[in-house]
Amino acid sequence: MSSQTIYAIVDIETTGQRVREDRITEVAIFIHDGDKVIEEFNTLINPEKYIPSFITQLTGIDNEMVKDAPKFYEVAKKIVEMTEGRVLVGHNVYFDYTFLKAEFRNLGFRYSRKTLCTLRLSRKILPKMNGYGLAKLSTSLGLDLENHHRARADAYATTQLFEILLEKNESKAEKNIIDDSITLKTLPPKINIEDFENLPEETGVYYFFNEEGRVIYIGKSKNIKKRIATHFSTNLNNRKTIEFKKQIDHIRYTLTGSELIALLLESDEIKAKQPLFNRAQRRTRSNYGIYERKSRKGYLTFFVDKLKNQTKVPLKVTNTLPSARGILYNLAEEYNLCLKLCNLYKTDYACFDYQVKKCNGACIEEETPEEYNIRANEVRNKLSDNALRSMFIISRGRNPAEKSVVCVEKGKYLGFGYLGKEIPIKNLEEAKEHIETYTDNRDVQKIIRAWLKGNKGTVVFCD
Repeated sequence: MSSQTIYAIVDIETTGQRVREDRITEVAIFIHDGDKVIEEFNTLINPEKYIPSFITQLTGIDNEMVKDAPKFYEVAKKIVEMTEGRVLVGHNVYFDYTFLKAEFRNLGFRYSRKTLCTLRLSRKILPKMNGYGLAKLSTSLGLDLENHHRARADAYATTQLFEILLEKNESKAEKNIIDDSITLKTLPPKINIEDFENLPEETGVYYFFNEEGRVIYIGKSKNIKKRIATHFSTNLNNRKTIEFKKQIDHIRYTLTGSELIALLLESDEIKAKQPLFNRAQRRTRSNYGIYERKSRKGYLTFFVDKLKNQTKVPLKVTNTLPSARGILYNLAEEYNLCLKLCNLYKTDYACFDYQVKKCNGACIEEETPEEYNIRANEVRNKLSDNALRSMFIISRGRNPAEKSVVCVEKGKYLGFGYLGKEIPIKNLEEAKEHIETYTDNRDVQKIIRAWLKGNKGTVVFCD
């Protein structure tokens, strides 16, 4: 077996899973020429931060062990030299590669390598295995893995696995090498490679400008550089893509740290700047909402209206008028609400349901507002799904020293901002002191509601 490709088979151990906050504690690299290992490197690394006890239990690496170990910058040159021009191989290589890139980024160095994942490759070449984790594959294939979760042991087992995969299907291994770099050929004609290489691999909003300085496209991503690369390297022969790329004169970006803020800022910027190539997102469509208001007599009433007709935040949004009215009608039936007070039956006197004994008479004040509003508030809460709650949402900042905050008051989105990570926020009024005001609309309401469903741990409710 032979190959012109040289592989750097790597495994790292870390202080945790969070690439922005955790650090590498150990690295092992086996250089493989396609036939055999030709070089090896292994060292503990002082992460310059505390190693949690649960990590020590998993890896066996404790704070005393790394106290006198080299810091990452002291071994960085060795890692660069060993892996340069070689394919980085790992079992779930994305984890190792992401941490290595982060460590180098902290040193002001861009680290970019082609990668090959033995986890993904095993699923393709070795079907029907009893699990594809390194430990299970080692048991199934008889690999040498005596000290799992130490870098050298895992890298050595990965090397053995890699040799099996090469022997079974070397061509498939070559096809699965991922190159996350971009060539001059795929770049827009007015963008140079240095500008692209200097783009950040962080969360934020990016802007494409034309020669006249007008924004023609706005996007957001957790990895700005990677996302922009996909714009330039897909649909290369498509006429719209070619025209799009021809118009791009320069690129700007705003780092947000928080993915939620990236989503909110992208939505606001698209509406404000009306980019030519963001047609689908440029304006909030005139869908319908279910709203609430108090009558002069104190009854909680509901009504349906177009979103564009109202400055209030709707309790619920639907695509059509019939669907909004249908939802409200069904809830009125379920909770025995007055159809007149739900604006579903027009009359100056008692509603029809009162005449057939289904309404308790709120429409003609026979039922008091206090009694009626108990049920009406249940409908309100069922419709709102946190829409009327006051809250602030804490998330990561643009750097490790800060955090971000998004404020919502009685369902209305107020805006977002940043503050020092150690500064406490006790209530909404304190949170509001740190934000810049932004416009509330249906789109940001959808963004926030979706975020609440998937990220409940970051939310502080204030009512």
